[in-house]
Amino acid sequence: MNVFKAENVTIGYKEKTLFSHLNFELRTGVLTSLLGSNGIGKSTLLKTISRLIDLKEGVLSIDNQPINNLSTVDFSHWVSMVLTTKDTNKDLTVYELVKLGRQPYTNWLDQLSQEDELLIEQTLLDCEILDLKDRKIAQLSDGQVQRTFIARAVVQDTPFIFLDEPSTHLDLYHKVHLFKLLKKLCVQKNKCILFSTHDLDLALQLSDEIMLLKGKTFYHNSTTQLINQGVFDRFFDTDEILFDKERRQFIIL
Repeated sequence: MNVFKAENVTIGYKEKTLFSHLNFELRTGVLTSLLGSNGIGKSTLLKTISRLIDLKEGVLSIDNQPINNLSTVDFSHWVSMVLTTKDTNKDLTVYELVKLGRQPYTNWLDQLSQEDELLIEQTLLDCEILDLKDRKIAQLSDGQVQRTFIARAVVQDTPFIFLDEPSTHLDLYHKVHLFKLLKKLCVQKNKCILFSTHDLDLALQLSDEIMLLKGKTFYHNSTTQLINQGVFDRFFDTDEILFDKERRQFIIL
């Protein structure tokens, strides 16, 4: 089991601190959702632990090794990131985009080994996009595009995968399909997946653990523990939305 650890971490930007003294551990084999209102700091947290934004204070480590001591290549062997904004060449095929995940391992000629090709093929199958491998990104639905980017992250072969709002723009069917894929990758491939989402009901039903940013408070525990502690009972500041603990669902009155 690999462990990603945050100790007394402060996140934000030069002019603004969003959260301080964050302490948490992320473990392989565990699906964790990151919840919170718009603008509260979910993307900032994900980008900070992915080294896309500088850490203000504290220590981030993987298996007790500070991530700031890792080279860019070494870090890319540990962590892959799927962002909401997908600025990519839409003329690429699914296969061409997914194989980019192998770049940290290929030589300067960007040559793929037989093992690389087998991993790509298996990942396309696992993500249920093998039949789309020759189709261009511009020809895909939103759900198919999201699966392709997740496949690229999986092909990077990292223990930790962080995703920023992967279910945005998807309908309910494809959201459920996506969440189940993330769960499968954790269980079958022993990945640690942390993803931000606004789909509270799905997160509560399918996530092993939940991180919650609310007000100035940070929560992190198993989904069951947070539900039993009543964290979601007054999640919304209104009497018109109640939380049903048995169903793990929010109900509109």
